[in-house]
Amino acid sequence: MDHSGHGTDLLPFTLGRGLGWSADPFFLVGCLLALGLYAWGVVRLGRRGDKWPVGRTVAFAFGVLLVLLMMCTKLNDYGMVMFSVHMVQHMVISMLSPILLLLGAPITLALRALPVAGKGRKGPREVLLMLLHSLYLRIVTHPAFTIPLFIASLYALYFTPMFDFLMGSKPGHIAMMVHFLAVGLVFFWPIMGVDPGPHRPGYLMRMLELFAGMPFHAFFGIALMMATSPMVKTYENPPASLGIDALSDQNAAGGIAWAFSEIPSVLVLIALLFQWYASEQRQAKRKDRAADRDGDKELEAYNAYLASLNARGR
Repeated sequence: MDHSGHGTDLLPFTLGRGLGWSADPFFLVGCLLALGLYAWGVVRLGRRGDKWPVGRTVAFAFGVLLVLLMMCTKLNDYGMVMFSVHMVQHMVISMLSPILLLLGAPITLALRALPVAGKGRKGPREVLLMLLHSLYLRIVTHPAFTIPLFIASLYALYFTPMFDFLMGSKPGHIAMMVHFLAVGLVFFWPIMGVDPGPHRPGYLMRMLELFAGMPFHAFFGIALMMATSPMVKTYENPPASLGIDALSDQNAAGGIAWAFSEIPSVLVLIALLFQWYASEQRQAKRKDRAADRDGDKELEAYNAYLASLNARGR
């Protein structure tokens, strides 16, 4: 397994060494572009006198910075030769970053910030709306698609030769990381995304969707922890300079995968409960406004109904 010089010069892993700068050009450009476009949207709204929640901006920025941290530091170099470090990258990029990016509501921001194209013309905003209403998006965000995809991303990748094939080249590695991010986004979007989407099940269904995928994640981690031999060829023979044992590193990777399945669950549950509460509040306010408008007809009707029951009882 050729790592094209990866790992041959790496010292034993420490957090300090892992956080050294080592940019992957593809992810560096992608992250800066995402931050730039988001900032442009926020500024554009501000100039128009529209407010955009600070919390959303902070969430989105953190989501992008986490990708930057995973892919543009020495963590990425260590991830090529250490299963445990790779697993941290995978978990953060597929579970933490997507949640934060979705809480940033980038689609809502785009729809509000992009100019409306003239009559009969199609601009970026119109293309985005077409995509949101497309059959394609309805399919890829449907739980019947996202949950199996979320699970297969673990098992089909790590327990087949596919992983080694992708890790064998730079484009393969980039494609795999982009796939992790995309899978995380389509999995969590219908569950707790702020943006409008094709699927918006009720809050209880969303919680069920969330918990449908997580046990498989935990089992995957346990399978790695219990294995008695290295399961992934890429990490079979770690460079001697790292001073690690392949099996104990794989054990650590399994522990990371197992522990990580809990973190997003808690984060998403908190976000869901807040969203649920907010929507209940909005509905209550709407009912109050309606009552003010029609002089509480609903209450009058109910009182009349009680009176009729009373009369019948006599």
